Amino acid sequence: MESRHVSIWVEADPEAVYEFAADPHSWSKWAAGLAEGGLRQTLDGWVADSPMGQVTVEFSPPNEFGVLDHVVRLPSGEAVYNPLRVIPGGVGKAQCEVLFTVRRRPGMTEAQFDADAAAVAADLDTLRRLLED
Repeated sequence: MESRHVSIWVEADPEAVYEFAADPHSWSKWAAGLAEGGLRQTLDGWVADSPMGQVTVEFSPPNEFGVLDHVVRLPSGEAVYNPLRVIPGGVGKAQCEVLFTVRRRPGMTEAQFDADAAAVAADLDTLRRLLED
């Protein structure tokens, strides 16, 4: 297993960043790698039409620790666990770090892994711009 941590600092209140990012309806605004067409709730849970095909997404329950982990079930049936965190920049500071751990899936080439990490970085930058503007 290989992981790559991709993060970005956001000049905004960590609670506001968490609240925005925890809302599946906001994902189409910033998470192009997963929810470019938007997430919709079905009887099977949250579903997205992604570049990989239709996927289901299971989100971590709301929490006070900034944990936004989610499991993406690919059309192949493979479940991909995605750690995502909003980490406060310090007590009382209106800034935070958003950290996503990209995991290399079996059979993924180095170029695919690099592209996955680059897509996550672009998504996090979009999230930052939305919340700082």
